[in-house]
Amino acid sequence: MLPKVLSILFLLVPAFAADSVSPSTLTVHEWGTFTSVAGENGAPLPWASLAAPSDLPCFVYRLSAQCVKCAARSTVRMETPVIYFYASQPQTVDVHVDLPSGVITEWYPKASGAPATVTYGNSATLDWNHVEIGAGDAARFRTEGSDSHYYPARNTDASALRAEGQDEKLLFYRGVAERGVSLEAQLLADTKVELRNTGPAAIPFAVIFENREGRTGYRIVRDVRTRAAVSLPELTTDVAALHRDLHAALMEAGLYANEAAAMIDTWRDSWFEDGMRIFYILPRAAVDAVLPLRINPAPAATVRVFVGRVELLSAATRKSIQAALASGDVATLASHGRFLEPFVARIETQPGTTISAAARAFLDSTGQQLAANRVAQCQPAIPLPTNEQ
Repeated sequence: MLPKVLSILFLLVPAFAADSVSPSTLTVHEWGTFTSVAGENGAPLPWASLAAPSDLPCFVYRLSAQCVKCAARSTVRMETPVIYFYASQPQTVDVHVDLPSGVITEWYPKASGAPATVTYGNSATLDWNHVEIGAGDAARFRTEGSDSHYYPARNTDASALRAEGQDEKLLFYRGVAERGVSLEAQLLADTKVELRNTGPAAIPFAVIFENREGRTGYRIVRDVRTRAAVSLPELTTDVAALHRDLHAALMEAGLYANEAAAMIDTWRDSWFEDGMRIFYILPRAAVDAVLPLRINPAPAATVRVFVGRVELLSAATRKSIQAALASGDVATLASHGRFLEPFVARIETQPGTTISAAARAFLDSTGQQLAANRVAQCQPAIPLPTNEQ
């Protein structure tokens, strides 16, 4: 009888062991935005993407003023990547992010080892070790009562998590970089824009959008393999229609419905503001090359959906800025926000451009003041690592 029992136990033990190391039931979804500004020939311009007041709550960790200055000009602003975890049972993972061509500037929850693991150079990294999936409590999510771009990203069914004792619905980070543009856009006269795919994989979805003093229009382009000359949209379509089309495209790329809605809600007041821009969905291979992500143990599935945003200097915007420069209309200049500096850099080289004394004083003072305000509004900041000083 005993040998028979031992035989049964021998057969059962491997089964129990297999359950304990069974394939992961964890699913990971991530979305984010790569923002760039097109130059005269369509290639991305260096610009001071950090020279603006922060739109984030003060509990978000960020680099010091010194490191903000060292990363002041880049071609890409990596905005609001958020990582969601979906798990049927509690588990613990380590998360590692690389940004080889830039610097990670903001993050939350607290990253293990920061600031030593958050550096500016050839390979910026960020680590969240021992992230407890399913352990977070929504009642402990931090808020400040502000209208921030941060909060809409929580509106999903993802598992709550805990990292370094901080409860949250997601892992959040941002940065600046020199890579991340898969689509260049060049205006051809005043009627067309040429889209140029700079990578080997097709761009599955792109949108040309313009908002001109409240009149809006957009045109969708699919499967951009090399280049395409596309007519500019007529300003006859409301933004709600674009919301629906973008939502459908984000779901087609792999996001869940409430994730796509959260992404659009996060950028509702920025993506659709006055001006002209291109939105496009990056191929997954391009995302992985620019922003490697490693999770251990490996999830059963990982979805990464990033939207490229290319800001264009349209004829209407050029005319508005030129008039404001000549007259000293500071309010109009300020309305162009963080894109004013790269636009003025292009406009002031054009023959016949006049810059009044008031406009010049505004341009000279705005960049430094905004950068100072950005850091001063939230203290303390994470200090610059000693090896980068």
